[in-house]
Amino acid sequence: MTARHKKLDQPLQDTPLKSVVSPGGTTPGFFIGVACGIGAALAWAAGFAVAKHGIVIGFSPADLAVHRYVWTGLLLIPLVFHYGIADVGGVGWGRGFILAALSGPTQALVAYTGFILVPFGHGTTIQPATAALAGILLAAMLLKERLSASRLIGAATITAGLIVFGIESVATIGTHGIGGDLLFATAGALWAMFGIMLRQWRVAGMRVAAAVGLMSVLVYAPVYFLLFGTGHLFSFGWGETLLQIVAQGFVAGVLPIFLFARAVAILGASRASTFPALVPGFSMIIGYLALGIVPSWPQVVGLAIVLIGFRLTLR
Repeated sequence: MTARHKKLDQPLQDTPLKSVVSPGGTTPGFFIGVACGIGAALAWAAGFAVAKHGIVIGFSPADLAVHRYVWTGLLLIPLVFHYGIADVGGVGWGRGFILAALSGPTQALVAYTGFILVPFGHGTTIQPATAALAGILLAAMLLKERLSASRLIGAATITAGLIVFGIESVATIGTHGIGGDLLFATAGALWAMFGIMLRQWRVAGMRVAAAVGLMSVLVYAPVYFLLFGTGHLFSFGWGETLLQIVAQGFVAGVLPIFLFARAVAILGASRASTFPALVPGFSMIIGYLALGIVPSWPQVVGLAIVLIGFRLTLR
């Protein structure tokens, strides 16, 4: 193993971080980790609501991916130079590309396309619930994290909640509804893999955000502007454009990556992977208050089951 590879295998953190979670999970560090996870979930929920609004008024999924990752990526480039551009702030070019593929424009395009096919409540529940479920299973298989009986029951409960949404899709939406649900499930699985990689490589939150931003600028932006130009991107006025840039790029983009990475570092990948399951409840509240979206009864029932599963998996 080379000296460079040894360096990459060491924890990359913005500030020193000790192992702060006791077996009982009651130390101050545990509560910091929980607060980071909840904060990330709240930021994601706000991003979902603004993304749905953007789709409704006419933004394409590709447009929204630019607003979420490219502009903030440009602003974060100085941070990459500060950390060291040669190895993308210590993350590494290969690892940076993988993390960007799992949590950047690729994942966003899959999720935003789902909003075209199924109701708001499907996306805001299926994606985070799948992320929680896949994260638990992947952490057990790949990282050998302990899979307790409570987490197994929680995983089964989350699966039951997802089935409720699938039944509603078949009964009220049709075949394309299942396609939309599968898109959100895919986006959730990508995010679960992102959490596993964070834990495996021990990369700090801001370094991850900067690396994902840089990859978005270098890879996604040229492809987008080559295919679509700039006309449609700014065709809805500066108010709507700035709303997407701020809400998607900063609130739902950079902030939750940093907070989620901290939660993973403090709590472990398996526990941290359950926080996305808080997103549906936050999204339902924000969607109702900001967009006037009233969930159907099957969506409420499915959400309640998923939240019960989340509670069990966090034990």
